[in-house]
Amino acid sequence: MNDKKQQLIDTALDLFYQHGVGNIGINEILKTSGIAKKTLYNHFKSKEDLVLAALQQRDNHFIDWLDRILLNGNSEYEKVQSLFYNLTEWFHGRDLILGEFRGCLFINTSAQFSQPDNVISQYCLLHKERVKKHIQSSVNFTNKDILDWVCILKEGAITAAYVCHDLNVADKCFQLISPHLNHEKIKHH
Repeated sequence: MNDKKQQLIDTALDLFYQHGVGNIGINEILKTSGIAKKTLYNHFKSKEDLVLAALQQRDNHFIDWLDRILLNGNSEYEKVQSLFYNLTEWFHGRDLILGEFRGCLFINTSAQFSQPDNVISQYCLLHKERVKKHIQSSVNFTNKDILDWVCILKEGAITAAYVCHDLNVADKCFQLISPHLNHEKIKHH
């Protein structure tokens, strides 16, 4: 990828995540990146295209992070435990891959583009579906509802950590799901 294009995506992603997509205009991205408007429009037809590129980059980073942490465990219990442990690390600013915690970029962005047929809203939904599929491909639950519960608790933890400033909420979520995971361990043996 072209260095200037990547710099625009990186700058836009940082600004969108810090301040919200609706609060950042093209001029702010250009000023921060030091790149000319003509160069931006050579790579992106519109702000919407740049938003999508930034979302795609964050999606890839999040999926890479998720895949890495789901490898930390030999059992479904350990993999889910790793997920919630690493969420807590992110909330406390100790995760270098995801960086500073500012909530979920996809939830925050989706709230600003509320029309369900909007391409940005659709991409935010696609991200959530991808996350669920990656979790599903890593764990094998006998009770198929557990996958939904894990995903709902993950989303709730991210939201509560950001909105309510409860940075240890992921630990509480793991406490909620762990009895079901213990039951799964017994069924597998």
